[in-house]
Amino acid sequence: MKNRLLKEVRKIHFVGIGGIGVSAIARMARLEGIKVSGSDVSEGPMTEKIRDIGGNVFIGHNEKNLLKDTDFVVYSPAIGDDNVELIKARELGIPVYSYPEVLGLISRDMHTIAVSGTHGKTTTTSMIAELMIYGNLDPSVVVGGLLKKQKDNFVLGESDYFVVEACEHKKSFLHLSPNILVITNIDKDHLDFYGSLDNICSAFGELIKKVDGFVVCDIGDKNVRKAFDYAGDISAKVVDYRNIGSVDLSIPGAHNALNAQAALSVGDLVGIDFEKGRKIIKEYSGCWRRFDFVGKTENDSLVYTDYAHHPVEVEAVVKSALEGFDREVVVVFQPHLFSRTKFFLKDFASALGLADKVVVTDIYAAREKDDGSIHARDLVDLVDGAKYISNFSDIVNFVEKQKKSLVLIIGAGDIYSICKDIAS
Repeated sequence: MKNRLLKEVRKIHFVGIGGIGVSAIARMARLEGIKVSGSDVSEGPMTEKIRDIGGNVFIGHNEKNLLKDTDFVVYSPAIGDDNVELIKARELGIPVYSYPEVLGLISRDMHTIAVSGTHGKTTTTSMIAELMIYGNLDPSVVVGGLLKKQKDNFVLGESDYFVVEACEHKKSFLHLSPNILVITNIDKDHLDFYGSLDNICSAFGELIKKVDGFVVCDIGDKNVRKAFDYAGDISAKVVDYRNIGSVDLSIPGAHNALNAQAALSVGDLVGIDFEKGRKIIKEYSGCWRRFDFVGKTENDSLVYTDYAHHPVEVEAVVKSALEGFDREVVVVFQPHLFSRTKFFLKDFASALGLADKVVVTDIYAAREKDDGSIHARDLVDLVDGAKYISNFSDIVNFVEKQKKSLVLIIGAGDIYSICKDIAS
């Protein structure tokens, strides 16, 4: 990898170093020979990976973790301004960057393929990564999940290609400088920040205007067209991924077929032989927490986990299970964010209602505080036959009693942690 930013520094400190995104940048820096330190509230697989390559990881935030000779500090978006290490860095005059800002700085010096969209970013990024890795283009990759074959969220390549997931939350994707921009789709989400779908489309329009190269999208999608309307005159060329035609996949779901069309369109733009690309895509087996097979229970139920946290995503996952398997479909769902659950309450109920059995557990608060205006029981009340179960151990017991079913553990919070107790 050739990146000017990482060649100009000697030491970086990361606050929230165990996060799926921040950890990737920390490891990228360490593998480039930079001294890396960082802190997080708990141990995890990513903190272990960073230690394995010589990074210094502290558990717990403390101003003593930060040394004066640090060139700059990178922090996770989940870290508040009152963090003691950020306060100390600013007192010392050490430059402080958010994770999206650093991604942007890196992307300026690379041939960047940015994958944006409300749904399907991680899967599409993973597909593009596999296409380029096995197409011998040697990219660097930062993805918001784990690539199955690499068992990693990060790949350090030797070429100038940089494949990165571009998140729309708080317009963070505007820090990137894409040469190729993929827009999988545009839908209502993060309305606590944007307020309306028009504002979301406007943000995507700002991103489109930044592109120096190609925009890969479904130009027939009305929200995508609205984003182009906001963008106005652009220099980028538009590539409609639906023109790729049908694709063969080893994973279920019509939504994944669309993701594959987008990925193959990118492969074509970077010079991968089309038939070779189709073969690579056909062998794609998914990524972590995206219709990810966990194992089988003693009662012969198949258990899958998925990160879906928007009603459109939940509906797509449930439909994939119904269409791809001749089994009763049992969904365990953990809503993510109070604001999202409240806004999409009826949509979530409609999506979950497609399943044969439904369990809903408590809302995962993430960055929000509970104002008492919404509860998981409100969702349960709208889904016929659904159960509310708060305790994870009780959910495990419920799942273990299901016979020859297909069990979907769905949510972007910590609900996936029960998988280790269910299936083998």
